[in-house]
Amino acid sequence: SLSAGLDLPGRFLFAILTLMTLIANLVFAEEAVYIYRKIPSSKRSIIIWINAAAPVIATTSCIGMWIPRSTMFTDFTAAVFFAIVIHKFLLMMIKECGGQKLLLRRFENGRFKISTGPCCCCCLCLPRVRITRRTLFWLKLGTFQFAFLRPVLMFLSIVLWTNGNYTFYNLSPKGAAIWISCFVGVLTIIALWPVAIMFQQVRTLLICKKIIPKFALYQFILILNHLQAAIINILAMQRIIHCAPPLSSSARGAYMTQQLLIMEMFLVTLISRVVYRRRYNDLEPPERTAEEAGDNKEAP
Repeated sequence: SLSAGLDLPGRFLFAILTLMTLIANLVFAEEAVYIYRKIPSSKRSIIIWINAAAPVIATTSCIGMWIPRSTMFTDFTAAVFFAIVIHKFLLMMIKECGGQKLLLRRFENGRFKISTGPCCCCCLCLPRVRITRRTLFWLKLGTFQFAFLRPVLMFLSIVLWTNGNYTFYNLSPKGAAIWISCFVGVLTIIALWPVAIMFQQVRTLLICKKIIPKFALYQFILILNHLQAAIINILAMQRIIHCAPPLSSSARGAYMTQQLLIMEMFLVTLISRVVYRRRYNDLEPPERTAEEAGDNKEAP
């Protein structure tokens, strides 16, 4: 096995990375207990889900590092979990505004700017869209579809893999991997767009709740878990990352990705603890409309 063939520096590196993973999970457990005790129940589960992203990715990477044959399953698990986190982050921004009803009241005359990344950042001529229950429904549907379809595609990939029709590094047009990967890419872009639209709308309002650092951590995990891994996989497939027996180029690329992710997610977990492990004051309630004020005056 790979671990049995390690020299002393390699064993030391494995021990340090495993220790980092363990510490990340302990930090998250302590933070989850704090959130459970101090945060209102309406936000509790959402915030715990978001904070679990970095420890889960670190854990799956650590398992894949120790058991190389499990890499496909650990990568799929991390991808499915983060797909759910994308949806949870959108819900968190709505909850931090006081919920859907208060958000609609705060922005009753506002409009969403939809010319934002990753879909339409270059389409500045797109009109702004009124903020209504219908538009909020479409935003939530945009992230929910990814949280729902990503596990379905993972299950399909595993079924094809067991039948010998799916190989992750086989990107020929006749293989299933290229088509599934392209479909997942489209779904990812569609899911990221509503989060960016909502963030552009509420970032000024929620600046007191540190929404910008929270969004930065979310983006950081996204880039490292998807873009960084994709770049390393491409370099491995092009043999730019050379093989190092007993590891092939693709296996060595996955090995490097896992080690980098463990270190990066360890740092993200520590930073997330600083940002999330505190109680923020609720926002001031929105001003009453003229009709509501008139009704209150007429009431006996």
